Amino acid sequence: MTREQLVPSSKLTLNRAAEAVPPYAWFGVSAIFHYLGPSFAVLLFPAVGVLGVAWFRIASAALIFAPFTKPWRTIRQADAKTRLLLFGLGACLAAMNTAFYLALDRLPMSLVAAMEFVGTIAVALYGLRTRRNALALLLAVLGVFIMIDLKGSTDALGLLWASLNGALFVGYIVLGHKAAEGGANGGVERLGAAMAIAFVILMPVGFSEAARAFGAPNLVLAGIAVGLCSSVIPYIADQLAMSRLPRQTFALCLAILPATATVIAAIVLAQIPSLQDILGVALVIAGVAVHAPPKASAG
Repeated sequence: MTREQLVPSSKLTLNRAAEAVPPYAWFGVSAIFHYLGPSFAVLLFPAVGVLGVAWFRIASAALIFAPFTKPWRTIRQADAKTRLLLFGLGACLAAMNTAFYLALDRLPMSLVAAMEFVGTIAVALYGLRTRRNALALLLAVLGVFIMIDLKGSTDALGLLWASLNGALFVGYIVLGHKAAEGGANGGVERLGAAMAIAFVILMPVGFSEAARAFGAPNLVLAGIAVGLCSSVIPYIADQLAMSRLPRQTFALCLAILPATATVIAAIVLAQIPSLQDILGVALVIAGVAVHAPPKASAG
């Protein structure tokens, strides 16, 4: 009996999808939904509350993941090291998404996205080996700092939440990449378990605000849509990309997030970018284009 016959077809599907599609395509899907969902979330803040929207995001994502990832089984069958990874990733997701929304409530989305990338610079620097990649990183970093323009932001609390979100985003990259080791399917199963843990952590934090929307089906459906667009589609795409990209390559590709955030914020939230923002976006895209991933060693 072949290995393919021993492994359930549902498990083979994700692994085959990861191999069949270029990892940069999966990253592109993630980059779009990474800020499309939050832009919808911002529109819900007045009706549901910031913490209520964060609760809906995690709760709906955990509910969507549960049937096909079976988080209870993943946690039960995991060894001590893997359980520590799952609980670490779950806590990171709960805290990161909350800090992200609290920052979005006070700052433009393009600024929050730019600050989110700053923390990944250290990850991208790790393993940097060529002058071409050094140039790529320099262009991307320059573009991000042009977009940040901290002089225009006087909301200290908003900047604090954005900084915390950026630091936690580094944790998500490191822990998420660790979860993706061994294939896309295993990574998505671990992601589902971590999301269930994040829901348990966040349950007492945002439930009281979220409960105000329970009597309005349209708000509940909108909250579920935020979870689908923010924490299901992009995180699965991340796992499919992470299973094939080195950590430092994935970290540098994240430089495109401020660009996608700027475009989506302009379309959905009418946050029109300045010429300075456009210059920053152009430099970020140039950095990603120049970057060359390390060549696979001959085996």
